[in-house]
Amino acid sequence: MFKKVLVANRGEIAIRAFRAGFELGAKTVAVFPYEDRGSEHRLKADEAYQIGELGHPIRAYLDPDAIVEVAKQSGADAIYPGYGFLSENPALAEACARAGITFIGPSAEVLTLTGNKATAIAAAKAAGVPTLQSVEPSTDVDTLVSAASALPYPLFVKAVAGGGGRGMRRVDDPDKLREAVAA
Repeated sequence: MFKKVLVANRGEIAIRAFRAGFELGAKTVAVFPYEDRGSEHRLKADEAYQIGELGHPIRAYLDPDAIVEVAKQSGADAIYPGYGFLSENPALAEACARAGITFIGPSAEVLTLTGNKATAIAAAKAAGVPTLQSVEPSTDVDTLVSAASALPYPLFVKAVAGGGGRGMRRVDDPDKLREAVAA
């Protein structure tokens, strides 16, 4: 079990992680930019350290090197990213591995693999995991519309990388497919 966990997040996500740490007997460490100095999450941790550059509060939570440095300074043996920010970024997992700190989440290799939907689906298929019917990714609208014509409706159009569901478009009518793909 971990003795001290740095939570690389803020707000309710961090507070829940601190509560879990308390229940498991682990000390907790918060990080915060100057702009979050009055945030409740920094008061709920056993220790709190300011990171980042004045005027860039979000950027502070996206800096794996600064977060790992605080973990080393505070004696944290694990880092939990929570949701968003660096939770799906292999850079934090890699920085933790280099520093000998446990990353509470998927390995950098898994994060890299799943960061692109096309490679994630290919890996799932190769492992024998059932997947939804889909078309091969392409930047060519005509190719995508043609390939998708064989799929049953409704269908969803989604970018290959990123997004977290934003930009996903449900298409009920084949006449609306080209517009959805182009968008």
